[in-house]
Amino acid sequence: MLGVGTFIDDEGGYTTVAVAVALLLSVSLVFSAASAQWVSARSGEVQQVADAAAASGANAVAAYATIAQTLDACVLSMGLAGMVTCGAGLVASCVPPLAATGAELVSCGTQVLSARRDFSRSAASGLRTLEAALPAIVVSNSAACVLANSEEGLAYAGCAVPFPQRSQSDFSALEADVDDSAAEQLAQQMRELAAKEREAKERADAARERGWRADCGERPYCLWQRAQTLAGLGDGENPCYPSADSWSFGAPLQRARAYYAARLGSCSVDGPGAEQLTDDVCRRAFYEFALGEVRRGSYAESPDGGVEIDLPSLPHNADETRATTLYTDAAWPCSAAEGGRVLHSSMKCPGADGGFCGTASLADLEAGSVLKCGECRMSVGELGRAAAASTSIENGFEHWWREVVEASKDYQKAKKEEVEARKQLKEKAEQGSDMFKRAIDALTVTRPKLCPPGAYGCVAVVARGEAAAVPSELTSVFLSAAALPPGAAVSGAALAPDDSTAENNVLASFFDGVSADGSLAGSMADGVATLWGRLLVGYGSAYGSVAEAGGGFLDKLDGVLGGSAGSWLKRRLGEIMETCGLTPSDMRLRKPVLVNTREILGQAGYDKASTVRGLINELPDSGDVSAYVRAFAGWALDTYGDEDFTVAELTVPGTELKIPLKVNLKKLAGAL
Repeated sequence: MLGVGTFIDDEGGYTTVAVAVALLLSVSLVFSAASAQWVSARSGEVQQVADAAAASGANAVAAYATIAQTLDACVLSMGLAGMVTCGAGLVASCVPPLAATGAELVSCGTQVLSARRDFSRSAASGLRTLEAALPAIVVSNSAACVLANSEEGLAYAGCAVPFPQRSQSDFSALEADVDDSAAEQLAQQMRELAAKEREAKERADAARERGWRADCGERPYCLWQRAQTLAGLGDGENPCYPSADSWSFGAPLQRARAYYAARLGSCSVDGPGAEQLTDDVCRRAFYEFALGEVRRGSYAESPDGGVEIDLPSLPHNADETRATTLYTDAAWPCSAAEGGRVLHSSMKCPGADGGFCGTASLADLEAGSVLKCGECRMSVGELGRAAAASTSIENGFEHWWREVVEASKDYQKAKKEEVEARKQLKEKAEQGSDMFKRAIDALTVTRPKLCPPGAYGCVAVVARGEAAAVPSELTSVFLSAAALPPGAAVSGAALAPDDSTAENNVLASFFDGVSADGSLAGSMADGVATLWGRLLVGYGSAYGSVAEAGGGFLDKLDGVLGGSAGSWLKRRLGEIMETCGLTPSDMRLRKPVLVNTREILGQAGYDKASTVRGLINELPDSGDVSAYVRAFAGWALDTYGDEDFTVAELTVPGTELKIPLKVNLKKLAGAL
């Protein structure tokens, strides 16, 4: 019988047997610990595979989110670019020299909006289709990830399931139309009114120039020079204006009042003979009449730019005299005679020897009610000749007054037409402003509400089969054979913005891609493609970029003068863009992060335990995982066509060219 002596000798030391047993036990413990460590390490890998599967499923949702946001940015920025271009066209239509540019811009803007209309509809349809395929893509992509981790004797089966499982997105905002039907007609009306305003202004300016020349600008004679020479008026009563810019029709009116007052005050009636007496009396009567007329005359400017001018026309012959009070007023003295009363120019007339016998008018004389004097021969013809000479020749004051009066009538008529055209143009500009605001509001107030499958997150369930055995090199000598028991793990992943991608503008790369061949920019008016690019790239901070990019585009319209309808409309459109209320979009790329599955399932309205249990029961045998991947990926590809799925088609404005925007479903689904 073996006893203690077998292991300890008589001297108290260990025997060879004791050393051999100790070594055998130590080696057995080392291999047992290594086996336990292997089992522990490999059994925990199922959780890592589940985490990877959940992240893989969420990656497919992240790819969809990038696609959807890019398409929304295109639709929004194209709408804004089209409306800003139409707005610029309306502004240019208010300025006659820019009429051709305005027509081109409005046409280009409506083409952009038409392209946006087609693109938004195809994008909405494509996103619906892509969302319908997204659950299968999530399952296929995650199952492929699980399959890729089945190696070294360990077989896994599992996949990720998106929650919600069905789309809850609302794409109605993408399909909302922008009403630009009235833009071209409105621009045409504005161009016509602007041309009418300009033509009236040119006529008014020409009439003003004529009036100024007659008053101050002609040499050697003009109204100013005649007033200075004939009436001796000084600069205070008779100012000279160096140009028409500082002159108005009120100036000759004031000059005429001073002139006729001076001429009347210096006019004497003391001719030596009857004929001279008649000339003096007629001249005095004319000056008195003219002074009364010009004093009743008026000139006033309205705040809207219109004028009210009443410069009296003075008679310069007998016919015109008959149309005045000089003809109808009973202002002429009469004397008694055998045949009746005789009308004289003055009672100083040698023929007025019968004594004063009341007054009569020249109309009475021509009607035969009174007789004509044979000495002074006073008649309407004599009175008409008083102004005829000075009106018919260039050195007469009345000649230039007549020129001023005729110019004032043309000026008033042209200014009235100019003001009316400007008023109508302002009304059209207000209509354009209202149309622009409605369109911008329609574009910016409502955006698509995206809630695709997987928006809450993806839950992955992965199971490990029984085939995995502990490596024989760890068990064959010292331990009995052992196998890794079955196991399962659950994991959840949701999308979170990646701060490191804040400056990674995917939209800039997208725009560079669609415009790389030059066909996009070449088909649009100068600067419009650049405008769209700025609005597209600025989608992440669109509330600021709209005013900046749109305002910069409007500022390129040279020749829009302040105070005009075009200037008002330009400023108003800028204000609308500044206050359009477009909130910024978060353009950071999304990446999967692991989260508690309870958060995902709870948000989707599911119970965690029962849902996970049901998912585990649905898992295929480990040997069928490859077929599982092919089944889901194949369904997506068979249902939605080629491996390259066209999500939307971008029509190049003004052409029949369409740029397809494609997604490779095979790569997205992880198909084998």
